[in-house]
Amino acid sequence: MTPSLIRECPIDTWETAPDGQNWTECLETGQVLYLPRLAFAVGEAERRFLAEGWTDGKAKNISLRGTELRGAVGAPDAVAALQTMLARFSDGAERLVHGLFPGYRPYLRRGFASYRTVRAEGRATSWRKDDSRLHVDSFPSNPTGGKRLLRVFANINPEGKPRVWRVGEPFEPYARKFLPLTRRPWPGSAWALERLGLTKSRRSEYDHLMGQLHDLGKADLDYQAQVPQETFAFPPGSAWIVYSDQVLHAVLSGQFMLEQTFYLDVEHQARPETAPLKVLERLTGRRLVS
Repeated sequence: MTPSLIRECPIDTWETAPDGQNWTECLETGQVLYLPRLAFAVGEAERRFLAEGWTDGKAKNISLRGTELRGAVGAPDAVAALQTMLARFSDGAERLVHGLFPGYRPYLRRGFASYRTVRAEGRATSWRKDDSRLHVDSFPSNPTGGKRLLRVFANINPEGKPRVWRVGEPFEPYARKFLPLTRRPWPGSAWALERLGLTKSRRSEYDHLMGQLHDLGKADLDYQAQVPQETFAFPPGSAWIVYSDQVLHAVLSGQFMLEQTFYLDVEHQARPETAPLKVLERLTGRRLVS
């Protein structure tokens, strides 16, 4: 039997402090840290936001980008209260990761927070955007240049419904399978994509490869069905933390979830060799970020 990649963590407060456990090692070796006792408290006045009607329908998420809330609709005072709730979650997530992974504290950069009000199951979408298929996160228009994607999730579903994930095999065997099918970028293509505004910054060869690995894995239905995997239900009132660029994951069902993304340069990991960038450089035999 394949060992589970879900590692339970007993932390029950967002104001956590180092507890002597090496949670960093768990995270960097591709495990999902599951915090069953860590609930994000939704205030009585905030329970009105546990409904789909707050999203404008143009994007699947409401997002907090710095001090700007995007994707939400409603009266100005209500939208401001929703923004306050997301900001409170974002601040709590930052305190949590600073406590659990103290070595990261000087180097983590906070990205966007998001609130996913839409039901995960039954969404009409293309195969490439179908998150019910196992994948690692790669953002075509927002290159990371190899930076890690550390994400904190919290299920705030008011009806007792879990967020159900599938978790697949470790990153290296996944990369070994699909790397032979990838192609190197055309000379000058990264410059052209940036000049045309199709990417927010210059795409590295690492980003080019990760995008192909994302698509190749999703497109291979035999792989999706046959790869070793486990299904796990994250109940309401729980949280979980994962390097989503490293852990193969798929979302099967669930509604009303908060998420916060953080970025970390590979060099600031405790074990940089576990990063997808370093794995791909070792497998390809060349540097993938200039």
